[in-house]
Formats: sequence, C-alpha cells, structure tokens
Amino acid sequence: MKKLVVVSDSFKGTLSSMEICQLARETVPRIFPGCAVDTVPVADGGEGTVDCFVEAIGAHRVWVDVTGPCGEPLRAAYARKGSQAVVEMAAAAGLPQVGERKNPERTTTYGVGQLLRHAVEQGCGAILLGLGGSATNDGGCGCAAALGAKFYNQAGEHFVPTGGTLGEISRVDVSAVRGLLGQTAVTVMCDVESPLCGPTGAAAVFGPQKGADPAMVQRLDRGLAHLAAVIRQDLGVHIADIAGAGAAGGMGGGCVAFLGARLRSGIEAVLDTVDFDARLEGADLVLTGEGRIDSQSMCGKVISGVARRTSARKVPLVAIAGGIAGGAEEAYDLGVTAMFPINREAVPLEVSAPRSQENYRRTLEDVLRLFRAAEPQVRK
Repeated sequence: MKKLVVVSDSFKGTLSSMEICQLARETVPRIFPGCAVDTVPVADGGEGTVDCFVEAIGAHRVWVDVTGPCGEPLRAAYARKGSQAVVEMAAAAGLPQVGERKNPERTTTYGVGQLLRHAVEQGCGAILLGLGGSATNDGGCGCAAALGAKFYNQAGEHFVPTGGTLGEISRVDVSAVRGLLGQTAVTVMCDVESPLCGPTGAAAVFGPQKGADPAMVQRLDRGLAHLAAVIRQDLGVHIADIAGAGAAGGMGGGCVAFLGARLRSGIEAVLDTVDFDARLEGADLVLTGEGRIDSQSMCGKVISGVARRTSARKVPLVAIAGGIAGGAEEAYDLGVTAMFPINREAVPLEVSAPRSQENYRRTLEDVLRLFRAAEPQVRK
C-alpha cells in the first residue's frame, strides 16, 4: 500500500476526529512502512469544526472579541486560509458557554455575526458556517443585527431580538447586510432537516436541551412563526418550510433570509473545502467511520458522503466504528467495502469507552494486516 486517506467522524464522547487521525499516523507505518497517510479530520459543524479545518487544510485561527450567548464578553476564533473562512457557530453561541444559564428566550447569536463581520471586513470572499451545538433560538436575528440588520417594533424603535422577543418584530431591514456581504458567498453546513416551526421544528425538537420547558417551547415556536411571517412580508423569502430552517434554533432559516446563504450537507461542504477528490488520487484505501453505524448513517452523514466519492473512483472504503447496529448493511449499497466495530469484547459502552483509543488502534492494525496479506507477493 502506497497511499491511505483517513476521513473519519468523531466517536462522540470517546474519540475525536483528530485523535483518530493521529492513531492512523502512528499505526499505519508499522504495517506499511513508507505508506503516505493523508488525514482529514472532520466535524459536523458544531464544536471542534474550526480545529478540524485548521488541521485538514492548514488554516490558521483568527481570534476576535465578541459577545457571548448571554451577552458576556467572549474571545472566539474562526479559521482562515487565503480568502476562505470557516466559522463555527458554537464558538460564539454554544451550549458550553452557557453552562447553568440555559434560557433560549434570552440567548443571542450576536457573536456569530461579529465573527462573520470580521471575516468579511478582512477580505474573506467565501465563508463556510457550521451550525451545531447552539444555545439559541433567535432565528439568527442576533447574527443579522451584528451584520447591520435593523429590527423594528410597533413603536418604530429598533432592537436586537432574542428568542423571547421575536414576536415584537414589526419590520426588518437587511439592506446594510446585503451591502456588507456584497459578493461574499456564505455556505451553511446543515445536516438537520427540521422546518422552522411546528412539532418537528426548532423549538419543539431542540428547545428542551437548551433549557426550555413545555410552555417556553410553545412561546418560542410562536415567535419563530411570527418571524417567518415578517420575513415573508418584508424580504419576500419563504423560510417556514425549508428543510433545515429549524437548525440551530432557526439559524438555518435566518441565514437563508438575512445572509442569502445556501444550506448544504455538512460532509459535502467539508469534502469540497478540503479538496477531497484530489486527495483520492493514487489512494489505495480510504478509512472512515463514526461512533455508531446504523440506517441513519446513510442520511447525509460522513460515511455516506465519503462512500459516494470513493465508489465513483473505485477506491476501497473501510469503516471503523464504535458500534454497528441494524440497518448498517445499507452502507454496502453506497460503496462501503467493509465495516469493523472497535468493541472487541462486546461489553457495554461504559466499560469499553475508556479503552477506545487502544481498541481503535488494534482494530485498525487488524484491518491493515488483512490488506497486507491480500497484496500480491513479489517473487524473487
């Protein structure tokens, strides 16, 4: 084997994508000395996305003083390489920053807009924005306000809406946002298909984990419905039923309406940004994986996105996962060559989790030994 590419999702709570890449860099040379190991750490748009792009494309971090989700001063970073910027919503409006102060009626995405503004003002012409891990439910209004949008109430006063005050919006003006962004292309990594409102919308599905009780969920949902009506009235954009509009507390819909952004599958956006097709040139094997492979893995997750590209080029794809469940066999139809779980002793997760690094390394070594045995022997 002369070249191997590693592009794996994290195993939530046990192994990060970057740890998996490091394990591969340490293990492969022992079995295949001289093999080139190209590692591509990936994230789903949530916490850790910037770190992954710094590693994957050699970007550098740009630090900015912003407003945190509860209005506090915060230091956050985005990744930049050339004119491309990667912004992680969770860096400025994430649940970890909120701690015990969860309240999606009051939290704001204003800091996310400040990161975007900084990137635009520093000359970035293409921005990839990752949605995930948010503590907010403001429909992206805070973000838009930081970029210059004006939200007015019935008295004609402008204010920065939060999840609890969306119903007070009477009119919105985004002309300053359009002027600032100009020709800047904003692409949003979004793997959530939830609509903005209703029983499968932003508030109902994600509100509780952000601190909303049933009564608050109803209030937040009404606020988002009102926001959608105002956006339709003033901007002529219909976001209520867009798949993904409900992502990150309605941020998906807000990005479409306020920023003119395009929602894309996270893994497809990642693979394009890291020039994955070019990395496949000359590859003998690609390794991928995630914490658990099941039928949901076929719906826009890392494995399905990678499989579409490797199968088109007839490059073998092996998935190493924390566990393999019912429905995983569908991966073979997408082009996965083989799948291997790292839980070597079939023990509960709480028992196997502390040994994840060692279990992954041993499973990877077994896979590599199998491929080495299958290679044609050179006859003297």
